[in-house]
Amino acid sequence: SAHKFYGPKGVGMLYCRQGVPLVPLLHGGHHERNRRSGTENVAGAAGMAAALEIAMNECAGEQRRILAMRERLEQGIRATISEVVFHGHTVERLAGTLSIGFRFIEGESLLLSLDLAGMAVSTGSACASGSPEPSHVLKAMGIPADIARGTLRFSLGHENSEADIDHILSALPPLVERLRTISPLWESSCRKQ
Repeated sequence: SAHKFYGPKGVGMLYCRQGVPLVPLLHGGHHERNRRSGTENVAGAAGMAAALEIAMNECAGEQRRILAMRERLEQGIRATISEVVFHGHTVERLAGTLSIGFRFIEGESLLLSLDLAGMAVSTGSACASGSPEPSHVLKAMGIPADIARGTLRFSLGHENSEADIDHILSALPPLVERLRTISPLWESSCRKQ
């Protein structure tokens, strides 16, 4: 998908090894040697190719910059918020993505609070937005449902700056604390201790 590297939305590319048989999903036209029907989005494809060229030229430096921001965000959250679970491998993961389960609160409540503070985060994949169910990916990883429901995904990209990380790290701890003080799950956990 071109939008994954800042190209136009609604256009994508399939790179296929020579000799791999392809079966068309849509029938009725003879485009792309009978592999698809319909008029091609030539402008979208050209925009995607230009965006891909830019992304490849800037990839190494941009990945280092984004990785440094993600690591700073992760360290800041570890230092200021208790009862968090970081999902995924510690090293083998995307530079710009951080998935965190905040225990004893609902991710949707935290998402709305962060949105009101000017930050855009996600509780799951874009394909599952609007679903109250925990992420099927987190379930497949064996993450308990209560932690999966409290999970947010922070995605960093070329438009983010150190100032954005500062903003998150100053706003997030008090929001988590406020939501936990009104959470019956937090209250129950505190009574057990």
